[in-house]
Amino acid sequence: MPGAGPDDDALAEQAAQWLVALTGDDEAECATARAGFEAWKRADPRHAAAALDMEQFLDRLQAARSGPAGSRPARAALDASGSAGRKQDGQTRRARRTRRAGAALMLAAVLALPAWVALQAWPPGYLMADLRTATGQWQTRALADGTRITLASGSAVNLRYDERRRTVELVQGEILVDVARDASRPFVVETAQGSLRALGTRFVVDRQADATVLSVLESRVAAQAAAGGQDFATVDAGQRVRITDHGLGPVQAMDARGLADAWRQHQLVVSDQPLAEVLDALARHRPGHIRYDSAQIHHLRVSAVLPLDDTDRALQLLMSSFPELRIRKLTPWLVLVDAPGP
Repeated sequence: MPGAGPDDDALAEQAAQWLVALTGDDEAECATARAGFEAWKRADPRHAAAALDMEQFLDRLQAARSGPAGSRPARAALDASGSAGRKQDGQTRRARRTRRAGAALMLAAVLALPAWVALQAWPPGYLMADLRTATGQWQTRALADGTRITLASGSAVNLRYDERRRTVELVQGEILVDVARDASRPFVVETAQGSLRALGTRFVVDRQADATVLSVLESRVAAQAAAGGQDFATVDAGQRVRITDHGLGPVQAMDARGLADAWRQHQLVVSDQPLAEVLDALARHRPGHIRYDSAQIHHLRVSAVLPLDDTDRALQLLMSSFPELRIRKLTPWLVLVDAPGP
């Protein structure tokens, strides 16, 4: 049986292993496992917390797989930990085997979670990019033409320079660009939603899940949407535009100095922004996944300055601002956010 471990992920794995042990076919072994599981939980408050987190995590996984509450083998196994043993008949043994199979599947899901997280955070396009940063890493690079590009956490770009054009493809994440002047070769940032041609020096490009956001710090940038090819706007310093698959949004005013300061201090500065978008931004600066209930948080809007180098602290600040918000860290790679109400 598993022993005490120091890490959250080790405790989650141990709780999952106890779960499988509780679904064995032999009643005597199950009784021993129940006693051991209870002793393990009493040995350390972290063990009891890990068991509770595992129960909630498995509930959600099982709900996604099946739906009917009566057919949740993982939850049934945990419930069995507090029940007295009963004489087995054929139906009971079959039910126990079903629970054991379900529990084993859940354990496999828990142990595979880091691999799933890696695939989500580091898709092939990211891994093959010319320049990239790991989660939590910020990096400034000088390009061959003298342009300086800063990549925020978990960002990736491809470089395509030739005698006629300097092109940077933003694969994922967010970049700050200080463009070196070259009258013979325009500088362009490309994303799936459009292209951004520098008419000056300094700007930020943020590639979000379904949009590209251009924020100009100095001079001007010509923004063109990929959709239709005729949707075009010149964005001046202190202005921002959002580009989606449907075209350009309205050009809006923004605080250029505040954004520049936020980049220097690795902060996320938001004003009246939907909580879901804030959580998506924080997720790019931490390993794993932040999963939220869109229906429960759609009405919450955020105005705050949040630290991107300490996303746990940022989540705590959000919880302090919204008492109805519930944030639970199930493993180092999975955070659940909802607002269940009273």
